[in-house]
Amino acid sequence: MTAKRTFDLMGGLALLVLLSPLLAAVAVSVAAGSASPGHGVLRRRTVAGLGGTPFTMLTFRTRSPLAALPLLLHVVGGRMSLVGPCPLAPSHRECTGEGRRRLSVRPGVTGPWQISGRSDLPWEERELLDLHYVDHHWLGMDLEILARTLPAVHRRRAARFA
Repeated sequence: MTAKRTFDLMGGLALLVLLSPLLAAVAVSVAAGSASPGHGVLRRRTVAGLGGTPFTMLTFRTRSPLAALPLLLHVVGGRMSLVGPCPLAPSHRECTGEGRRRLSVRPGVTGPWQISGRSDLPWEERELLDLHYVDHHWLGMDLEILARTLPAVHRRRAARFA
């Protein structure tokens, strides 16, 4: 097991245990607020994993940053990493040609795209950030990205309400 995978497994397990009350509260809240009872609390989306192997990514049916909490299950299960390229559909253009390099690592719950503007970034810039991460990642970079993720999410959320 690599240091990155060990870090992902231990970090993912610790976060799941620590955040389990929040996971349960969000699930109950989403279920209670659901206008369509047949849709459930989780949204399913097929994304390309390591080597391009598709898997079904689960997120909560909410627009808040809490939607990503179920991704920790994928981290513990080895389909995702705490830090990595943005998860994309297997048919996405960034998973082909030169961009196929991004499939040599697991997609991440967070990554350079998350701390650098996320949806405000042009596709080309996000693709460059992901490929730079793939080519140069190391555990120190992962720790820096993790440390900058919560403040980046908080800034964007605060800006929406200002």
